[in-house]
Amino acid sequence: MTATEHWVFALVEDFTHIAFACAVDPLRIANLVSGQELYRWSYASQDGKGARSSDDTRIEVHHGFDNLLECDRLFVLSGLNVQTMDHSALTNALRRKDRLSRTRIGALCSGSWVLAQGGFLNGQEAAIHWEFHDSFMEEFPEVALQRSVFVADARYPTASGGTATADLMLHLIGEAHGRDLSIAISDQMVYNAVREGSAAQKVSLQSRHGIRNPHLARAVTLMEERLDAPVSSARIAEDLGISTRQLERLFGKYLNASPKKFYLDMRLDRARNLLVQTELSIIDIALACGFESPGHFARVYRTAFGVTPMMQRRRLS
Repeated sequence: MTATEHWVFALVEDFTHIAFACAVDPLRIANLVSGQELYRWSYASQDGKGARSSDDTRIEVHHGFDNLLECDRLFVLSGLNVQTMDHSALTNALRRKDRLSRTRIGALCSGSWVLAQGGFLNGQEAAIHWEFHDSFMEEFPEVALQRSVFVADARYPTASGGTATADLMLHLIGEAHGRDLSIAISDQMVYNAVREGSAAQKVSLQSRHGIRNPHLARAVTLMEERLDAPVSSARIAEDLGISTRQLERLFGKYLNASPKKFYLDMRLDRARNLLVQTELSIIDIALACGFESPGHFARVYRTAFGVTPMMQRRRLS
């Protein structure tokens, strides 16, 4: 008989409800599908009575931050206004839990801000919702912020929020109980676009790349519009009314890459998303991403990600 894991969710006032649902329901469905009580869960809040989500839903909780139960995993879940709140009671409780127990601590949505503020994430990779990226990097430069949907293999796992929370939950369940169970859960959720942790969050150009220069922002937009039929750096520069050399300097200064390399990475990211999220043939994906042949696509893809497109797809089957 598999031992039951107890997970606690520390709900900070104004927590994001979609992340909450995407965290808890995969555990419920894991029990349903497996026919075993693989997981049980409880909730905590500041006052030990309840917590209100950003959509004004109130959740009754089982205990307060000052009385966190012994558990296998503990996730901090917050949402709006996390930067302006006093998290000292929660961070003190987390430090005690981290020091004195076997509990694995993590964060969902803007909960990464709470952990970073408490010093938990120093020197490690972490994810947070893209809306917080600029301020997070400014406030916590010692944290290796990732623009991915989740980070699972760090000491303190983090997810960027929304449906990325479900991606992390399915990943952790799959690690503990096998990929077949995580796939069965995603089927029950009618969730067929499960992402790997390395997948990028879909965000605005400015938030995603930190772009402030208007020529550079326009150049990236032109690239995104022409992923299936890439054009030369000289053509992009001509469209912008600047020299090719000036375009290369802008990419080097702000993005630490040549226009050609940046363009290729965009096309490869799109290809990976299509491989993971659609049933398109590899030939169609190669063409949709501007590669001249499946063979060329496979070679470039393997160089970038360490696997061929076919191997990438087989990981999902």
